[in-house]
Amino acid sequence: MTTLYETLSVSENATAEEIKQAYRKAVMRWHPDRNVGQEHVARAAFLDVRHAYAILSDPAQRQVYDSVFAEEMKRQEEQRRREEQEQAEREAAVRAAEEAEYASRVALAMRFATQGYNRDVVRGVLLAHDCSDDLACRIADSALALHSSRQSEVASAQPGEIAPETHGTQQEGDPVPTDRVRSFSDIWMPFWNVLRS
Repeated sequence: MTTLYETLSVSENATAEEIKQAYRKAVMRWHPDRNVGQEHVARAAFLDVRHAYAILSDPAQRQVYDSVFAEEMKRQEEQRRREEQEQAEREAAVRAAEEAEYASRVALAMRFATQGYNRDVVRGVLLAHDCSDDLACRIADSALALHSSRQSEVASAQPGEIAPETHGTQQEGDPVPTDRVRSFSDIWMPFWNVLRS
């Protein structure tokens, strides 16, 4: 909102003489006869200048204007602060929702990673829960890396025990341990249940 002071290009504390000088300068600048080809714009600006001077040159009218102007500025400032606060609260709510959704997806990925599913399965579960492909890949990689790191920590904490997934020690013809046998149904059913949930 352009103020009367801005129309005359003076400060709010301008003296009566400063206002008169600014008015004369503005009138000369915006007189229609001096703005050939832009008469319509000049005429509107010229009338604004005359209106501003009519009020600011009268002490009583200027006092009323200053009072109303001050109240309006206060109202606009309060409105601006309120809008900024509401915007900040909306942004905070959006961030909180995004963080909660991300945490839920990470927990879901970790659940399948700790059950021994590979990257494609974990990624597929995330995609089924409306996760973008790029984010699903990153979460799946992170979950599997974290699970692998935890397994390594457990194995190093028990050096006297043979890791359950040590490869190369299985002799041909020896029975495969039952805890390492995973049929297609064992893999698919939990995945299908997640898709349905």
